[in-house]
Amino acid sequence: MANIFWDRKGFPLVDFMSKGITINANRYCQTLRKLRRAIQTKGRGMLSGGIVLLHDTAGATQELLDKLGWEIYDHPPYSPDLAPSDFHLFLKLKVFLRGKRFGSDEELENAVTTWLNELAAEEYDMGILKLVERYDKCLNLEVIM
Repeated sequence: MANIFWDRKGFPLVDFMSKGITINANRYCQTLRKLRRAIQTKGRGMLSGGIVLLHDTAGATQELLDKLGWEIYDHPPYSPDLAPSDFHLFLKLKVFLRGKRFGSDEELENAVTTWLNELAAEEYDMGILKLVERYDKCLNLEVIM
């Protein structure tokens, strides 16, 4: 399993999880701290401009996000219509992975990371622009209220 964080310019972090590891609030908070470090390293100045995440949160995760000062755009859980990774990025990743075999988890992780690095910035930008259109459509139809 992997947590992939991306924006209009690319992806600052892909966090692969080892087999048998369950994602819970503590594990996700560790990932968010890694994301903050990745943004500091790769996206100088982005933290001062503000970070906006699109996902559902609760408990310890929400406390950490409040502490980091990151804005959250809520969306209903399990709503693939409003998850850019579901409607944009993962569709392209599935095409890339189709028919390939990997000898180890590490080979798979390297292939995915390489693919994410080689994906054109326009593809990331297009995914975020699609999100804006979809979010606006849902709000106008009062689906997310």
